[in-house]
Amino acid sequence: MIRAAGPARGRRHGSAYTDLRAGTLYAALDRPRSEGLISVDREEVVDSRLRRYYRLTAIGAERLATETERMRRHASEAARRLRRNRAAFEGGASA
Repeated sequence: MIRAAGPARGRRHGSAYTDLRAGTLYAALDRPRSEGLISVDREEVVDSRLRRYYRLTAIGAERLATETERMRRHASEAARRLRRNRAAFEGGASA
């Protein structure tokens, strides 16, 4: 998971789910960039290092919306199955 809001600070980028070095992060961004999902918004040099800022493209926003809906459906199905299993373990009826 890569944070979407605001520029990252420092030389390491990440969140509670990842801890990426800048070289790894840029390599991970190559594929979505080549597919036209993101584009370089601007570049600047900070502490003698190139820093790139990316922007989601219209195609990227469409893909993100599609993936978000797909993940929502999967999460909903997983929750349904958990409720059904919980009810079975507790001796209740299926959901």
